[in-house]
This record gives sequence, structure tokens and C-alpha cells, in this order.
Amino acid sequence: MARASVFLLLLPIFYFVGTANSTATTSDANFIKTSCSATTYPQVCIQSLSSYATSIQQSPRQLAQAALSVSLTRAQKAKTFVTKLAKFKGLKAREYGALKDCLEEMGDTVDRLSKSVKELKNMGKSKGQDFVWHMSNVETWVSAALTDDNTCLDGFSGKALDGKIKASIRAQVLNVAQCTSNALALCNRFASKH
Repeated sequence: MARASVFLLLLPIFYFVGTANSTATTSDANFIKTSCSATTYPQVCIQSLSSYATSIQQSPRQLAQAALSVSLTRAQKAKTFVTKLAKFKGLKAREYGALKDCLEEMGDTVDRLSKSVKELKNMGKSKGQDFVWHMSNVETWVSAALTDDNTCLDGFSGKALDGKIKASIRAQVLNVAQCTSNALALCNRFASKH
């Protein structure tokens, strides 16, 4: 009986704490939605970052960091996917060449995004020219990663390479490129507000 009455006394507190957390999550989700509206691929942005709402909260820096991390993870998966495809038997010579080139580009993308994640994470509370220098590095590397993604896709242009390999590469790398584009926009936005 005593336990039941203690529980009943604590019930309103549990309700209040739960409501406060859901309100914070709603405002955090709205921050992500509003920030993503400034990107080229807002739906991809919202979908890829909404699960990080509690860690991002309403921090432009955390948002940029999460966007870079998502882009890096997707680039790593795409690189693994391209590596597996390059090992398929019966590839046409042009397909194999395009896959090898794409693998090199995706490797570069992973390297550049890794550098960007580390640079943003390690820049601490930099200010002034120090902040500008670090952000310039991040923006340059992310922009170069986006170019690498597009160069990979360019290797599969033309009708000679139409087919399942091209379609599957395009789906993987296009997703990486969209996330990378969004990460670049969110990094630029963070830099402009600092």
C-alpha cells in the first residue's frame, strides 16, 4: 500500500519530466528542420539528422558536426560497396575501369570527410583568424569531397555503362553526394554565424 501511494505521488513528477523532454525534443527537431531548409536536399537532411536531435539540441556547431559524421559514415559504406562490386566476375572492361576510378574517388572522399570531422571537433573554442582558418580547412575538404563524389558518378556517364552496376553505384554515391552537399551548407551556415 505504501509503495502504491509513493508511486501515485511521484506520477505527476514523472509526467512533468517526460513532457519537458518531449518539448525539448520538439524544439530540437524544429531547429534541425529549419536549418535543413537552407540546404539543397532538405528532406535528406532532416531524415539523416533527426535521430541526432538530442545531441545536436540547438547548436549550429553540433549540427555541422553531425552532418559531417553522417556524410562520412555514408561515404565509408559507399566505398565498401564499390570495393565489393569491383570484385564481381564478368565485369566489362569499362565497368571495371569506372569502378576502380570510383573507388579511388570514394577513398579520397572518406579521407577528406575524416579530416573535416577531426578539424571541426578539435578546433575547440577558436575565435577570430584561428576560427576562420579551421573553418576554411573544413569547407575546402568538404567541397573537395563533393567534387570526388561527382567525379565518381561522371565515370559512369554514357549509354555504354547503362545497367545494374551503374544504377547501384549511382544510388549509393548520389546519397553520399547529397549528404555531403548538405554538410557543406550547414558548415557554411555555422561559419557565417560565428
